[in-house]
Amino acid sequence: METYPIVETFHSIQGEGYWMGQNSFFIRLGGCDVGCWFCDTKESWPAHKHPQYSVPALAEKVLAASASTVIVTGGEPLMHDLNPLTKGLKSLCSLPLHLETSGAHPFSGTFDWVTFSPKRFKLPHPSIRDRADELKVVIANAEDLQWAQDQASLVKESAIKFLQPEWNSPEATDLVFEFVLAHPDWRISLQTHKFLGVR
Repeated sequence: METYPIVETFHSIQGEGYWMGQNSFFIRLGGCDVGCWFCDTKESWPAHKHPQYSVPALAEKVLAASASTVIVTGGEPLMHDLNPLTKGLKSLCSLPLHLETSGAHPFSGTFDWVTFSPKRFKLPHPSIRDRADELKVVIANAEDLQWAQDQASLVKESAIKFLQPEWNSPEATDLVFEFVLAHPDWRISLQTHKFLGVR
């Protein structure tokens, strides 16, 4: 039976991006080789440190919550073959499945929504480009704004584009604010769960 390294599962709201504020159940997979210095879940990086869960065991946790959506996040989820996970969750839970990924590995799984958050530390795999419903780029400095525009040119035209200032950086917030005012095709994403003091 297929199993996955699980850092944590929890029931909360989606704090960022297009679905901000939605009642969601999160499945955080272990394993990441992207290495972002600003990552707030570095404990997820080593996959071998986290317990393995079967898909039915994860589905049981989902069903015990009163969530409207399941969000698969990481770490970097696409380090794993997500086809068994999404097939199993779809059949057992019948809830919309969302993916949060840097796109650094080949795409797998069947999702209702894909949040693509590319990082300069490890270039995205081309298979993500037509899958992204939402492009969300973390901004720490002015160079990141150019990176965001470069990535926007590679995804499908219908993808909704967000800039998210690096947490606790007033400079990044100012950069994003001014950029969005000058570029109306972009939106601001904030980590509202941190303002609320929830996961």
